[in-house]
Amino acid sequence: MRTEDVLAATATGLWRWDNGAGTVTLDAEAARLLELPPKPGVFRESEVRSRFHPVDWNEIAGVIGLAVAEGTLAEARLRIVDDSGRVLRTVRSRSKPVPGGEGDGDYVLVGTLQEVAEPRPGAGGSGTAITGDWRRSREAFLLDAGRALAEAGSTTEVLRVAYSLSMPGFSPDGLAVFGVEGERLTIVGQHGHSLSDEGPFSDMPLDTDYPATEVVRTGRAIYLPTPDDYRSRYPATWPMARQFGRRSWAFLPLTVSGRTMGTWMAGFRHPVSFSPDERSVLTTVARMLAQALARAGAADTERELSLGLQRTMMPSLGPGIPGMTVAARYVPTGGGLQVGGDWYDLIPLPSGRIALVIGDVQGHDVRAAGLMGQLRIALRAYASEGHRPDAVLARASRFLSGLTAPGDDDEGTAARFATCLYAEADPESGVLDIARAGHPDPVVMTADGTAVVRQTEGGLPLGVEADADYPTTRIVMEPGETIMLCTDGLIETGGHDLATGWARLRPILERHTGDLEKLADALVQAVHGPGSHYTTGPLADRREDDVAVLLLRREGSVAQPSVSRRTALTIAQAEPERISAARGLLRELLHDWADPDQVDAAVLLLSEVATNVLVHTDGDAFMVARATGSPGERCLRVDVADGSDELPHKRRPGEMASSGRGLVLMEMLAHKWGVDPRGAGKSIWFELNEGEGERPEPAAPDLDAFEDL
Repeated sequence: MRTEDVLAATATGLWRWDNGAGTVTLDAEAARLLELPPKPGVFRESEVRSRFHPVDWNEIAGVIGLAVAEGTLAEARLRIVDDSGRVLRTVRSRSKPVPGGEGDGDYVLVGTLQEVAEPRPGAGGSGTAITGDWRRSREAFLLDAGRALAEAGSTTEVLRVAYSLSMPGFSPDGLAVFGVEGERLTIVGQHGHSLSDEGPFSDMPLDTDYPATEVVRTGRAIYLPTPDDYRSRYPATWPMARQFGRRSWAFLPLTVSGRTMGTWMAGFRHPVSFSPDERSVLTTVARMLAQALARAGAADTERELSLGLQRTMMPSLGPGIPGMTVAARYVPTGGGLQVGGDWYDLIPLPSGRIALVIGDVQGHDVRAAGLMGQLRIALRAYASEGHRPDAVLARASRFLSGLTAPGDDDEGTAARFATCLYAEADPESGVLDIARAGHPDPVVMTADGTAVVRQTEGGLPLGVEADADYPTTRIVMEPGETIMLCTDGLIETGGHDLATGWARLRPILERHTGDLEKLADALVQAVHGPGSHYTTGPLADRREDDVAVLLLRREGSVAQPSVSRRTALTIAQAEPERISAARGLLRELLHDWADPDQVDAAVLLLSEVATNVLVHTDGDAFMVARATGSPGERCLRVDVADGSDELPHKRRPGEMASSGRGLVLMEMLAHKWGVDPRGAGKSIWFELNEGEGERPEPAAPDLDAFEDL
């Protein structure tokens, strides 16, 4: 009897699929099974594909790809459909792919097609479970596994996800991930073994007769369905594997971009035949695991590099400053290497003072971090030479503009600038001389917990102009007061601008009035979430922009329980717009004042007095506002000093007059007011008492006394 007759009697047909040529050669029985004319012939690939159920065609494509890669048989069940899509029968395909055609991905599939009996819908049987439920559970498993591995951010998390995977129907009880270091095999991680079991496998030469090393050498998977298979193929290492009591093993390559970076081992205590479906699942998981490990390895490397850069570029706070307490935090952005251009510094000066520096170089990349390091060193050098704050920033601006001058061959160096705030502090007196280059103003917290943005003079960001000027502002920190310097990443995040961002931070500053370290943590966590890493303090995971925070507190005993709060500002003749800033400072100082009408009155009186100085004198106005006493019974005193000896004159303005009401308003709204001589110049002051709605009749101030002086 001829072979063709035997195959036809068993409903088995022969086929030859040449994917390079796009043709399929069928004998008569194979053509009949595929609902084609029942005679031998050569058919187009599209004709044959149209007879397969679309879902099954996707299945066979994956199985064939796996068989081509591993050089094994491709076996699958395929549903045959008619032109309307109705399932007519199920065939079983067993084929051997061999290289063929001109392309690298071309192959010739030679094998058999045989009809198999399938239970009718509603009938029991394992076949239905294998082709239906098992397939659906496998697809769901692969989706879940892919999602979990994609979300893993570190090597440890990837391994944890891999160990927690529960494969449908054949979950392993032991897993191991092997890596390669030089010419040796190492264990990256394992599950289902004790630490003492790792010994023989943790440092193994790649030429060892062991499945994992062979997979690394060849890049091809190894399946060992039985202990006999293991013992016969790897007799040298079988004694080491036998002690675990397993029945089946799978060793799969972890391949990324064509390079085998390691091996994934799955061990089973129950027999596994490693059918094409099971191999397909294992291969898919191995590919996802390799990609996840490659991403996590790159992330781990970047994280180590980031931490190294941070440790190199960011200073430690060093020894304590007598009479002062310092706390700082640096939080890099979440993207890339997690390095950027924000920095802070504490510089001991030859005069015995301390320089506090905080700044922000434009950008969040390695170039920004490099410029930050150079600029920080330059600022340290200029400060150590003994220059004043304005001179330090002027020299730093020239330095940065030279580094980022237009015409540089490297496009990444063009148009870079930096904001910076430089403060020179005297620990004994609490005096701070501040120069600012386009940076956010500092925030002063009084001893009673009131936080106020302190307006300071400022110039252009560093690097914008080579010869920019940076005026200096002097403030005095009272005992118990704290000053906060920060970059805009702490304020302008989450869609906030400077105003709304400050409103969000203010309650935090006023609530944490004790430990500076806790205050620094609270600021970072409130904006960026719980901390997870550390430089000089916790870093955070959810980040939009770099953040640097520097806190300085002047220690010392407070003179009385009812602590005063104070703010001050210089209003120059050339800057009348700073009257608006003075009004804002006064409102912040009185943010918890009991009577809003009194706050409005205080702001109005300040505006009148300061405007009179600018209009009727040739000098600047210096405003000092201080609130003393317990809440509900406080007294506000506002002094506006100038260098003129000319006294204010009370006038009676007409109905349409635009000026002349300053002293009239003073008499109407202030509880007390007056004029005090101050050497060369005078000070006009007024007081408001919290809780006193009706103004008592004050004694008229003695202006003649000032003239007699």
